[in-house]
Amino acid sequence: MTDFSGLIDGYKRFKTGGWQRQRARWAELADGQNPKVMVIACSDSRVDPTQIFDTSPGEMFVVRNVANLVPPFETNPGYHGVSAALEFAVTQLEIPEIVVLGHQACGGCGAALSKRFEHAPKGAGGFISDWIQLLDEARERVVAEHGEGEAAIRALELEAVKVSMVNLRTFPCIPQRESAGKLRIHGAYFAIADGMLHVLNTGTGQFEPR
Repeated sequence: MTDFSGLIDGYKRFKTGGWQRQRARWAELADGQNPKVMVIACSDSRVDPTQIFDTSPGEMFVVRNVANLVPPFETNPGYHGVSAALEFAVTQLEIPEIVVLGHQACGGCGAALSKRFEHAPKGAGGFISDWIQLLDEARERVVAEHGEGEAAIRALELEAVKVSMVNLRTFPCIPQRESAGKLRIHGAYFAIADGMLHVLNTGTGQFEPR
């Protein structure tokens, strides 16, 4: 199991291996970034977008959080980390594509379904509870159809992707660029057990394996 000293060892391998092989690329990136895709993914250690999509440095602008969620556009005071990253990617980097990436066995979606942090104090689950309230409406739909078993967890994981896609479009800069043909939004789901990527067909509302 990797600890901090293991990370340092990994860095040394990277510096003498991957960094050296792409030295010209790293020199280019030192002058700025120009990614063509933003990926909104879960913080889960098993779901690294750069691994799943086999990308090189500088190709993706990545935001990761519990359950790959995008909050709706809000202007109330506070620290809006996801919103700031989204704003920067779309209005400053002018990224033309956004991918919301959900995944199998998502702990955040599981917690949203079970509501196990519902009354927890801040610092002991309360922050998680507040965050995953973004899935409350989706949870109600899922429970009404599937109950609260394994099928419900999978259904909520898929719904979480759709919720984030809906919330993306509450940011004024998103529909403006979509209508101008400058931005496309995609939904995807990674199944950890079999390594299969499922992509949302916006016409049917179904996730289809690739």
